[in-house]
Amino acid sequence: MYRKSISGADKVAAREAKLDEARAKLADALSALMNGAEFQRAIEFAARFRSHSFNNTLLIWLAHNDAYDSGRVPSATPTYVAGYRQWQRLGRHVVKGQAGYMILAPVTARYVSDDPANPGSWRRLERGKGPPDGETLKSRLVNVRPTYVWDVSQTEGDPIPLLPVPQLLEGQAPEGLWDGLVSQVLNQGYRLSHVPDAATIGGANGLTNFATKIVSIRENMDELARCKTLAHELGHVLQGASEDGPSHRGIAEVEAESVALMTLAAHGVDSSQYTVPYVAGWANSVKGRSPLELVASTASRVRAMAVQILDRLDTLQVADGAPPGLQQVPQPSQRTGARPAPPSRQVVTL
Repeated sequence: MYRKSISGADKVAAREAKLDEARAKLADALSALMNGAEFQRAIEFAARFRSHSFNNTLLIWLAHNDAYDSGRVPSATPTYVAGYRQWQRLGRHVVKGQAGYMILAPVTARYVSDDPANPGSWRRLERGKGPPDGETLKSRLVNVRPTYVWDVSQTEGDPIPLLPVPQLLEGQAPEGLWDGLVSQVLNQGYRLSHVPDAATIGGANGLTNFATKIVSIRENMDELARCKTLAHELGHVLQGASEDGPSHRGIAEVEAESVALMTLAAHGVDSSQYTVPYVAGWANSVKGRSPLELVASTASRVRAMAVQILDRLDTLQVADGAPPGLQQVPQPSQRTGARPAPPSRQVVTL
């Protein structure tokens, strides 16, 4: 039987076409985020899929909406997503005819240096070789490639274990959240000050003073509002500790409020009572960068700060989008010649 071979050039062209398709979808999604309400929805969604980069979260969001509109999935919101072989490792398989959601997977290379402080000293390490003695090794993102994930509703097989979900009363903060946020503020070298009311700090609910390294929170709010405010101020603290923190006040406020929103959403808190400022106003006021660039960078930075906060909290949180048990499944042994599949977070985080 004659089978037409596919040339390397054809494969590259096909891959680039898929990447162009993903980039076009991302541009459309970012354009939609010029509306403040959509920006809030995107941040809340990202909180439930925080094992993925923000760009991949948007691609999952768009693809799942298409699947739902066409009747291929039963729910408007995805729950767990994973790659084809990852589902197989969990005893499940993709249902025939279910199209995967295209996301962007990183392609990395190893670099070594005998003078890590010198940016020009890093050189790429050949495949299969280890770093020379005394040299520093690190991985760098050198490209991206298209890959696919499927929602659990597109698969069949062994049941997925149910994770506990935070249950909150109105106005009540998740257990341990306040203490965990306070600990992180203190670990950044700041002091926490309780003030009686908003008038004490210029009409605000909270205030971060970078000069004195004091975070002030007004006391006359309910427990949940105080936690939300402290998460907002911790966002400012992390901005101040970052070398590439925002220089525009509007961007800084949107980022900090979005960090708070994502932190609460990861604890199952309905954050609709809080308002993320409209993006268009501040985005268009920053010269030299397009609104799309600003939204993309802001959302990525928000995710990075929120994930840093959430990873350091000993609290009950909603699932992060990766199927429970995926990281605990034994990988194929390299002794058999089988190449182990990378963990979910490595596959999709850019």
